[in-house]
Amino acid sequence: MTATKRMTVSQALVEFLAHQWTVDGDIRERTIPGMLGIFGHGNVAGIGQALKQSNVEQPDLMPYYQARNEQAMVHQAVGFARMHRRRATLASAASVGPGAANMLTGAALATTNRLPALLLPSDTFATRVADPVLQQLEQPWDIGLTVNDAFRPLSRFFDRVQRPEQLYSIALAAMRVLTDPAETGAVTIALPEDVQAEALDVPVEFLQDREWHIRRPLPERGPLARAVAAIRGAKKPFLVAGGGVLYSDAEDQLRALVEATGIPVGTSQAGGGSLNWDHPQYLGGVGATGTLAANRLAAEADVVIGVGTRYSDFTTASRTAFQNPDVVFVNINVAAFDAYKHGSQIPLIADAREALTALAAELGGLAVTPDYAERIAREKAEWDRTVDDAFAPSGLALPGQTEIINAVQSSSAPEDVVVQAAGSLPGDLHKLWRVRNPLGYHVEYAFSCMGYEIAGGLGAKRGLLANGDDRDVIVMVGDGSYLMLNTELVTAVAEGIKIIVVLIQNHGYASIGHLSETVGSERFGTLYRSYDPEARNFQGDDILPVDLAMNARSYGIDVIEVAERPGAIDDLKAAVATAKASDRSTFIHVNSDPRIYSPDGGGWWDVPVPEVSTLESTQRARDEYLVEQANQKPLLG
Repeated sequence: MTATKRMTVSQALVEFLAHQWTVDGDIRERTIPGMLGIFGHGNVAGIGQALKQSNVEQPDLMPYYQARNEQAMVHQAVGFARMHRRRATLASAASVGPGAANMLTGAALATTNRLPALLLPSDTFATRVADPVLQQLEQPWDIGLTVNDAFRPLSRFFDRVQRPEQLYSIALAAMRVLTDPAETGAVTIALPEDVQAEALDVPVEFLQDREWHIRRPLPERGPLARAVAAIRGAKKPFLVAGGGVLYSDAEDQLRALVEATGIPVGTSQAGGGSLNWDHPQYLGGVGATGTLAANRLAAEADVVIGVGTRYSDFTTASRTAFQNPDVVFVNINVAAFDAYKHGSQIPLIADAREALTALAAELGGLAVTPDYAERIAREKAEWDRTVDDAFAPSGLALPGQTEIINAVQSSSAPEDVVVQAAGSLPGDLHKLWRVRNPLGYHVEYAFSCMGYEIAGGLGAKRGLLANGDDRDVIVMVGDGSYLMLNTELVTAVAEGIKIIVVLIQNHGYASIGHLSETVGSERFGTLYRSYDPEARNFQGDDILPVDLAMNARSYGIDVIEVAERPGAIDDLKAAVATAKASDRSTFIHVNSDPRIYSPDGGGWWDVPVPEVSTLESTQRARDEYLVEQANQKPLLG
């Protein structure tokens, strides 16, 4: 007779999750080493009770972490997963209705970034005995529809436990997707609040340790041979390294391949860290936010080798980055969906590490021509000089973002991690941040979610600490994004988790303000100003008396304010040094001039401008837009 244990659905799920292990070669770690949760009537007697019982009986079984915002819980899980190269993540439990709905943005972010996150939103009564329950969404045309159905298009896996017996198949299916490199993203298990508390006889086998081995598919011989032939025939090959390089632990294989062949490399935002900034073959970011060096060679490349990239519009500069009319794409990706993107001529469905190893073996003796090697070195040196010049002290009391980035980096350690997500910072960091460690660059730019930074940085720090790694995590954030979601500073204070937050005060949306100018909208609605009742807009000069340093101080975090004076950059460097020396979280506030721009990288981003307008600024922008749009391709190659 099968041994069983009488448990509630929630108790069984918590214990099940605690015994799941991810295995990647010689690395074995817990897939779900902890759970974030905010409790309400939907889950306080279900998941909440199960976590309490676990805490009393086996405190290390499933550690509970308190959060302040449901969206931020998922952001923490994503930051954690990035630092673990997708081998581990955190679960996030929310109450019914608005608590669950608050996680929708996080679900979309996880799925878009191809990073695992387990979501456990509570749901309305399966029995409908208390129908309609508090916070229940009611649609007269579909009574069974709940808020949680909104997770369906945002998740890589979605199911609802409507009967206790369904838990087994649903939990196992969720784990399969969570640990599958080709399918991972947001995994959602909706839990009706009555079912959470119902009991069943759980087979002990379900609660025992279970291993999930990461698939590392080898490249098939036919596609590999075609890829090798294309690369061998190339005169100007160029490699785009995406996040898949890092998630596959393939940086060593990438470095070996490009050192042997001399092929230059540009990275997507997710691929930052694939090579250190000073590697001879590394030309920096590529695409709309890329460097002149990378974009110039990308434009001329006759064979582009994409490794672990999903080729977003920023990476392709809205399909204008690769201008060679005869360009051929070799697109290596573990997911067929991404390998076939944009009509790629040679899709190679394989793990990045395995594919790079195979290519290196097949391309033995291949090297770029001396002329091309010289061109690569010249472009890299020219861009490095451009950045050095941009980093030169200006002496301004109100420095630009470029100087601020240099001050933060020059005061940090090579292994430190910069975390960012939205605004003008991703573009500037992609061009300017000199990455010195594979995990040192975490810019969430698939969803570019305002408000991700602090929660994601906290999750990244959790992920590092779980690995016994105490390097510093430096969160850089503008005031616009900070105001979207900053309450996880309280979580950092409560748990004594150290992060360094550098807030750049622009008094508005610097990135969209600049974009607004380029499309002829003259920064309308992008400034933080007092309302002008006569003009009926917010475009005046009356800056709001908002004190974000005081706001952060009210959370209990250490705060350093950098005064607006000619020595501001030196003061910022000193502030970062002080924050690094501290064992507590520190918030650094610095004012910036958002109209001082970083060096141009030659990229373009397709943001349509109205065909007709009475505004001269929009008319000019439309003319400029048509010039750039003429370089756009219907497919990449």
